Amino acid sequence: MDFKIAIFYFLAAVMVFAALRVITARNPVHAVLFLVMAFFNAAGIWLLLQAEFLAIVLVMVYVGAVMVLFLFVVMMIDINIERLREGFWRYLPLGALIGGFMVLEMALVLGGSYFSAGTMPAPAELAADFSNTKQLGRLLFTEYVYPFELASVVLLVAIIAAVMITHRRRSDRKSQRVPSQVAASKSERLRLVNMPSEQESPAAAAEKE
Repeated sequence: MDFKIAIFYFLAAVMVFAALRVITARNPVHAVLFLVMAFFNAAGIWLLLQAEFLAIVLVMVYVGAVMVLFLFVVMMIDINIERLREGFWRYLPLGALIGGFMVLEMALVLGGSYFSAGTMPAPAELAADFSNTKQLGRLLFTEYVYPFELASVVLLVAIIAAVMITHRRRSDRKSQRVPSQVAASKSERLRLVNMPSEQESPAAAAEKE
């Protein structure tokens, strides 16, 4: 077996194991860490396919930013694991059926003659000064510029919607308004009230005696 193929099978096996542990781990923090491991192995497979730019983006963006953010969020919030697992066995048959259909479709596609070695031979060796990052950028901003800009608009709309949902005012919820608290003056914080002293009536004093 070739050394490159052996590395591919090793990375693929570790990635499949990490992906299974993501959905079977009882601790959410462990699930996030296993997902980080799966991303690292996917980046290694992309390096074998000479897609260095995608591998670096996967490590820097997803592992370095997104998954670290998920990890901090999972660690800070109090997740009721028992409540999350209440409907696991109820939806397990439906999930297993959908997963079985997906495995069957992938087996039919990958096992057919369309992806055979004769139909799709190995790519030619690239020159030493070839930059796939430059080639990817050229394709994105020439042939695929309209789908690229459309995806950018969709992401921008999603960001604006998330911000608007976060900052909306709800009448049934009490929230802390930091700008109003900082801008408060001394007269608004403290109010002096002049009240006359209460005098005890003669009848009440007689009852006490």
